Amino acid sequence: MGIASEFKEFAMKGSVVDLAVGVVIGGAFGKIVNSLVGDVIMPPIGLAIGGVDFSDLAVQIGTNPKGAPVLFKYGAFIQTVFEFLIIALALFMVIKAINRLKRPIPAPPPPPAPLTKTEALLQEIRDQLAKR
Repeated sequence: MGIASEFKEFAMKGSVVDLAVGVVIGGAFGKIVNSLVGDVIMPPIGLAIGGVDFSDLAVQIGTNPKGAPVLFKYGAFIQTVFEFLIIALALFMVIKAINRLKRPIPAPPPPPAPLTKTEALLQEIRDQLAKR
């Protein structure tokens, strides 16, 4: 079997195609979340704490050899953390919905409890009376 045919067999498996679709949808979802956080969530939060634009929050930690400032951009990090939390929450909600749609596997009935001596004796009496 040649490499081309092995690759074709691998690429045509359902899980690989599902993964590719998931990656494309995930990329699009990531852009939506970036816009949601950067354009909708962070501006009101920045306004509420005094008109701060989180994407501009940075501390200069030095200069490079050309004289340009080297910045520690903690505002961008905060924004990325918000993006992560929203993506994690969305994935949690999707997985929770999928799990709710799955039918639970019925549990096997519990094994009968062991009979006490009295119950065993009563069963013997019942069986003997049924024979008469």
